[in-house]
Parts: sequence; structure tokens; C-alpha cells
Amino acid sequence: MTALVGAGVPEWIATAIALLVGVTAIGLVAPLIALILVWLLRKVISRIQDRIGPNRVGRFGLLQTIADIVKLLSKEGINPSRADFMAYNLAPILSVFGVLLLFAVVPVTRGLIGVDINVGVLYIVALGSIGIMAALMAGWGSNNKYALLSGFRVVAQLLSYEIPLVLSMLAVVLYAGTMRFGELAEQQGNFLGLGWYVFLMPGAALIFFVCALAESEQTPFDLLEAESELIAGFHIEYSGMRFAMFFLAQFLGGFVFAWVGAAMFLGGWQGPGVDLPGIGGFLAAGYMMIKTFAIYLLMIWVRGTFPRLRVDQMMSFCWKILVPLTVGLISWQMVVQVLDLPTPVIAVLVLVGNLLVMGIGLYAVGRAIRQEGFRTKRAFTPDSLIGTVQPVAE
Repeated sequence: MTALVGAGVPEWIATAIALLVGVTAIGLVAPLIALILVWLLRKVISRIQDRIGPNRVGRFGLLQTIADIVKLLSKEGINPSRADFMAYNLAPILSVFGVLLLFAVVPVTRGLIGVDINVGVLYIVALGSIGIMAALMAGWGSNNKYALLSGFRVVAQLLSYEIPLVLSMLAVVLYAGTMRFGELAEQQGNFLGLGWYVFLMPGAALIFFVCALAESEQTPFDLLEAESELIAGFHIEYSGMRFAMFFLAQFLGGFVFAWVGAAMFLGGWQGPGVDLPGIGGFLAAGYMMIKTFAIYLLMIWVRGTFPRLRVDQMMSFCWKILVPLTVGLISWQMVVQVLDLPTPVIAVLVLVGNLLVMGIGLYAVGRAIRQEGFRTKRAFTPDSLIGTVQPVAE
């Protein structure tokens, strides 16, 4: 844009051209990323489950997702009877549109960012809630009781887990003093580009990761589409490309959270050699993508390893463990940073607070697991079965 203005192009035309190029780039790159993510998920999950995974269409099954898209394009779009036409058809579009907007503020490398606004973190938090409205609209507009119940779960789960998610991001913002993703990455460039906030705030990073799983509807928080309870969730009445759009939004949403986590806690593009002339920019972009895909692979590993939580367990975990921990962490950090202390002392105190939060959180989770196991054993003792078995009539 600056080059266009310098060449004599009016500023409003330069702005329009820059926006058009950015929107086109996101529209082309986002589906390509989704193709890679779907193939990666199916391959990794299959290996975890001792299967081969996609291996028929293309080498290593690389074209399987394209074949699935062709199949979905050939399916008939069905509108349920007595459905809310506007809400039913607008929901999948809104879900994808809300995720694509998030790509605008997360950087790829130094100077390569859609819009480096000074409220980038707030932008992610605000527009990340569009998916809640889309899922609720799909549940309400489908005229299906299972879809509606899933929509109610959307509101309960995503709004609940947004609180610790925002507070964990606030911990980084308070320490860094900025909400620009570019400046957050720049401040983690110490120690040869390895001065990442994950080493300073491991508690906030762990809470962010758990909440990112819940916000992107990944296992063990995929209760919005629990097959054993809701058949397919809020998209039960959708078919064809409208059905695919919900999954496109889900995969891209998980990738965006991994991208944000890499920028806030893993230094973004920072790493050894990023300041070298010539190859520094390529190294920086490579570091950013490696960190992002590493977080996403960790999400896939959790998805293939852990079982789904019950609704009461999911809500109790949020309100009884995550919310108190993040409130305590933010309170501790605010007190520490208000004090007129040297920067190294503040860093040590912030680290101590995060380690304390991690210890308390792990103890609370372990205690909850032990209590749940004890209640399960009590529920199925031989004494509890007396009177429940009816004698067989001869």
C-alpha cells in the first residue's frame, strides 16, 4: 500500500487494492490449509488407532479430501420442512465467515500480516464468538430437537470457556503491555529468538491450550456433536456443501487457535537466524508454521487419546477449576506488576505464580478424577444391584 501511494496512486484506491489482495489471498490459502488439516487429522488419528488411514486416492491418500469435496458437491441440498429458512441457510456461511476474519490479524512473519491493529488480541476474542451464533442459528433453524439441544450446549460450553481463555491471553497482554501480535512476537526475540512466554507463563499457556480445545470443539470437549447423545449435533439436518462448511470452520478454527498460541506463547516467527539477510524472512515464516502445526498436532494427539467428557464434568472443570485458577493468576500478576520492582524480579514472580497455578490445577484435576472413580465404584457395588435383577419366570 505504501508503495502504491508513493507511486502517485490515490490513498483510497491503494487501500481498496490492498484489501482486495488480502481478501483474495485469505480466500485461496484458507481452503488449502483446510485440505492439509483434514488429511493430517485422518492420517495421525489412524496411526494412533493402529490403522492405515486414507491411502486410495492419490499417493499417501493426499487427494482423498478433494474426492470427498467432489462427493459433497454432488449431494442434494435439502431444506427441512418447517425450518427457519433464513437462519438455516445463513448459519454455515456465518460460521466460515467468522473464522476467515480471524486470519487478518495473526502474523506470518515480520511485516507479513493482514492488519497489524493495536487491539489484535481483542479482535480475536470479539470475532471468535461469531461461531457461537452460527451454531445456535443452525440448531434453532433446523427445526430438530437434537440440533436445538446441541445449540444450547454451544452457548453453555463456548461462553463458559471463553472466560479462562480471555484471562489466559490477558496474562500475556499485561506482561507485554501490548495487544499487537507483531509486538508480542518481537518481545520474545531474546536468547537467540528463544525467549518465549511459554517458559515464563507455563500456567497461562496450558490453560490457553485447554480452552482452545474447548473453543474449537475438539475432543474431549466435542459435546456439541456427541453421536451417542445428539446423533450428529447442530448440523444433523445439513447435507452437501452446507454440511462441509461447518467442518471447514471447525478445522480452520482449531488452526487459528494454534496460530494465535504460537504467536503469543512460542515467539511467533522468532528463532535462530531470523535476522540474517536474504534467508531470514524464509526462516521466520518457517518457524511460524512449524510452531503452529506443532500445536495443532498436539491437539490431534489429545483428540485421539482422551475420551469425551460428560456435560457436567465439562462445566465443572471450567467453573470449579479453570476460572478460579485464571482469576487467581491474573490477580497475582496485577499485584506483582503494580509494585515498583526490577524487570527480572517481576519475571521471576510471574513464573512462580504460574508454577503455583499449574501445581494447584494438576492437584485439583487429580482429586476430581479420584472422586469420580470412587463414585463410579459406589454406584456399581453388588449391594446397589440388589432388587434390580428380576427373577426369570419358569
